[in-house]
Amino acid sequence: MDAHKMLSVKTAQASIGEKQGYSSTYNGARTDGTRNTQTRVRRLFSFAQIFFFALSYMSSWEAMSTNIGLIFWNGGPRALVWGFFVVIPGVLCQVASLAEMSSVQPIAGAQYHWTHYLAPPRYRRFITWIQGWITWFSWISLLAGVVNIAANIILTLAAAQYPTYITQGWHVVLTMAALLLVQGLLNTHIFWIIPWVEFAAGLLHIILWIVFASVLITLAPRHSANFVFFNKSNLSGWNDDYISFNLGVILVTWGFVGFDCAVHMSEEVRRARHAVPRAMFWSICINSVLAFAMTLILLFCLGDVAAFMDSSYPLLAICIGATGSVVGGSAMVGAILITVIAVSLGSVASASRLTWAWSRDGALPAYFSVIDSRHRVPVRSVWLPIFIVILLSLLNLASYTAFSVIIALSTLGLYQSYILAISCMLYARLKGRLEAGGWSLGHWGVPINIYAMIYSLYISIFLVFPNYMPIDSSNMNYALPINAAVFLFAVISWFAWARKNWKGLNKEVVDAVVADSNRNTKD
Repeated sequence: MDAHKMLSVKTAQASIGEKQGYSSTYNGARTDGTRNTQTRVRRLFSFAQIFFFALSYMSSWEAMSTNIGLIFWNGGPRALVWGFFVVIPGVLCQVASLAEMSSVQPIAGAQYHWTHYLAPPRYRRFITWIQGWITWFSWISLLAGVVNIAANIILTLAAAQYPTYITQGWHVVLTMAALLLVQGLLNTHIFWIIPWVEFAAGLLHIILWIVFASVLITLAPRHSANFVFFNKSNLSGWNDDYISFNLGVILVTWGFVGFDCAVHMSEEVRRARHAVPRAMFWSICINSVLAFAMTLILLFCLGDVAAFMDSSYPLLAICIGATGSVVGGSAMVGAILITVIAVSLGSVASASRLTWAWSRDGALPAYFSVIDSRHRVPVRSVWLPIFIVILLSLLNLASYTAFSVIIALSTLGLYQSYILAISCMLYARLKGRLEAGGWSLGHWGVPINIYAMIYSLYISIFLVFPNYMPIDSSNMNYALPINAAVFLFAVISWFAWARKNWKGLNKEVVDAVVADSNRNTKD
């Protein structure tokens, strides 16, 4: 079976080339049958390394811990606990669907590549163009959000040790810039160390869960089961319990978005068609268990609710309350900071590979598609997202609200990218055009795809709701306006340029990547 037959759509066998919407040449790419220079990266990640990369990248229990203070504003503890039973089945269907696609075509472009192969031929290029920009902008937003969290934890720990210290906007900007610059250097000059760093971060992710659980269960004061499972709190101004509950459920989704990180690294994973889908799926399964258990522990052990609500960083208050020591509580939060920095390091890597793929497919300038011959990484594509996020971080000088406008896109945008890819997959499946890969959903494919779409659409509704009432400029949810701006940019650029000039995915690159993946699987 040749490389094309291993792709997602059976009809691709008869429509390779211009019918498929590919360009036959691209930015000086070689067309003599040898491997395209834009694909020459090294397959550094073993299965264990990409699994721990995916496991630590989600850091779901850490996400629950750092956001625990928000739950009393919408829904209360009951929304956080019971929200898991809404989110986890939906996320498992999402990741199972994307895992099946990644087993057929493990490629850095991920969602937009799959959309291209699975979409109705007549609309393929347009849908791919929209998908590519939504996914790319969402990952830029996600990178900005993750680095911002790391910077704020650093400054929170500084304030805990020095009570007279007051955080300023420019402190956040400089801290974010320092983190990004260091992580950019690591991703360019010694990228070979990244798989080992993420492997260690994955182990630390599990070890810290044991440490936190042991300390909190042993030392912290306890709340009743009635408080944990049934207490509701709507301090946000929403009087409708249904809306408030679902806004509380959104907190759970924050710990389970971005699981496509592993796919964007798949061209650097050995036996990617087997390793990547399994790493994605099982990392979500494990993170689901860890996050749910830690959420219960935190709610049982959060201490005095009034003091908890007054704290600028509630997780630190919980840890100090349990240990009875500012130093002890800071050490616990500082340990979580290590995993957050590892997540931001992985975000730089994943965003850079998506940037690299989108540029070699002709959407971004070809300048960013070049692989550095010495380091064997797309150096220019590493620094482009970093440069953009540093510029965006300057919005903190105006106010955090201005910066939050940008990071509001990440979850909604990625959910949209999942919806587009899975809907195209369902279309191809129902048309009998989908071939099974190494990870196949079989007869369960249709109901799993449908449930994933229903869940994604349902959550997306509440992702655009304002979290607080009444609405003003400081508490408005900017996810919908910024998402609309990205969509408008994609549509305008399509009609202004791409409809006539953009041929679709680069055939030479896709052939080389898929063929290399097939060879690597057999080795």
